[in-house]
Amino acid sequence: MSWAPAGAVPWGPQSTLVSPPEFPAGIPLSQQAYANWSKEIVLDSVWTATARSADDVVILSNWAHEHGYTVRARGTMHGWSPLTVVPGAPVDRVLLVDTMVHLNSVAVQHGTPSTVTAGAGASIEKILAALQDQGLGWANAPAIGELSIAGALAIGAHGATYPAAGETITPGQSYGSLSNLITAMTVVAWDASENSYQLREFKRSDFESTAFLTHLGRTFVTSVTLQAGENYRLRCQSFTDITWQELFAPPGSPGRTYESFVEASGRVEAIWFPFTATPWLKVWTPTPVKPPESREVHGPYNYFFSDALPEAVTTPLGLVAKGLQAATPLFGASQFGAVAAGLVLTDTDDLWGWSKDVLFYLRHTTLRVVAGGGAVITKRSNIARVVHEMTSWLNERMTHYASLGQYPVNMPFEVRLCGVDNDDEVLVDSAGVPDLSAVRPRADRDDWDTAIWMNVVSIPGTRGLSAFLREMEKWMVANYSGDYAIFRPEWSKGWAFTNDAAYQDDEFLSRTIPATFRAGGDGNWDFALGTFDKYDPHRVFSNTFIDRFMP
Repeated sequence: MSWAPAGAVPWGPQSTLVSPPEFPAGIPLSQQAYANWSKEIVLDSVWTATARSADDVVILSNWAHEHGYTVRARGTMHGWSPLTVVPGAPVDRVLLVDTMVHLNSVAVQHGTPSTVTAGAGASIEKILAALQDQGLGWANAPAIGELSIAGALAIGAHGATYPAAGETITPGQSYGSLSNLITAMTVVAWDASENSYQLREFKRSDFESTAFLTHLGRTFVTSVTLQAGENYRLRCQSFTDITWQELFAPPGSPGRTYESFVEASGRVEAIWFPFTATPWLKVWTPTPVKPPESREVHGPYNYFFSDALPEAVTTPLGLVAKGLQAATPLFGASQFGAVAAGLVLTDTDDLWGWSKDVLFYLRHTTLRVVAGGGAVITKRSNIARVVHEMTSWLNERMTHYASLGQYPVNMPFEVRLCGVDNDDEVLVDSAGVPDLSAVRPRADRDDWDTAIWMNVVSIPGTRGLSAFLREMEKWMVANYSGDYAIFRPEWSKGWAFTNDAAYQDDEFLSRTIPATFRAGGDGNWDFALGTFDKYDPHRVFSNTFIDRFMP
């Protein structure tokens, strides 16, 4: 279940696909397999071009328009949703464009603000390493650093950074999504005066730029510039001895609660394995000087046990994967046991280092899972209530299904939080925050400053999983509503569940999603879709799924 690079068959007599007509000379083309993170979207062979420059992307886009093809950017393929390619849809007129081989430059510029300009295929880890060398960094970053920056920005990727009580953001950084850091970006856009696709730079001050900051694959980004701030040291402590009832207690409860850790440190993540008593809690605290009890680290991905599963985990994993779902409680216990033992044996329960070295903790070799859930946008004082309601519901439903001998969930519940996209954190002239970011603030609720990310993950193919996630999604939409909160999907993961699959519920696709962005009188959803149509009227940068929910 680990990652394996797909093989390539160069264009030529050995090709099995119909050759693209009049394909631009000199641009490398091959048949390659495509497999997303959970391997639920797998294509044995699809035409893949390797762009050597941004100009190559323009050439390919105009060729695609002239010959009736669509163009999809290919990065690390670390995603769940069919925003790149659609399972079961024809690929005879789909061209993937690899951004990782050549479009991966990184350059840091000091100034007010300091910025970094990166090619679409540069990894987040490479960018943050370059920033760190210059004494700079970001407050927020995903747990996996190997993602391409353009892919991460397309879906509004985020981290688990949230302000502690009274904490002030370092200028140049942001508590929101990575997309909120963008100061300028270059995309391939239709130019009506030239009757062709051309490179076009959008500065953050351009009023149409807000559509492209989180674009869900409806454009092709070739490079991006993002602001950065002074780097800082973080301490990451792990706890495995707090019961879930204490940790996820109602608002105002005494003890070691999720709410109390947020107030003290801001940066908090809990991972609760199924049918276990105590979650794995990680707490990151800005700490300029190394505490005596902490271990200093000089690089990321320090939880080696999460990338190499011991036999005590793989044995029950094999049972669950084969459909013996009654082994789920054993599997949950084995996962937690491996974490608790691994933290002690590898001396990783108390780490200290530069921000990126303790924020990056997952590699692409970790266990492949599917995920459902999303973001709850609300005010800070509701954090404990949101988490308590979710975990209480989850415990009741999983207990109910277990009483029937059903185990649709066999991997953890995860909760983390960050801020909403705040235009005040942008240090250049700005036309506004990303239109389609899941953590876009509500226009009518200035007090809703918090995004709480909650997901349930499981092994792909688990019996009853999709129906369970559909039930959960519907409950979250209904529960987190009104004057209390609003629920939005996490674009890279699972949403729009039917009883059989994700991304298939017509009601969720056509009504629920637009409603979450239109709520409060904000017209950003419709503005973004209109902007995409203006700069890609031929829908070269689209696919059948995007056409369905972003018509």
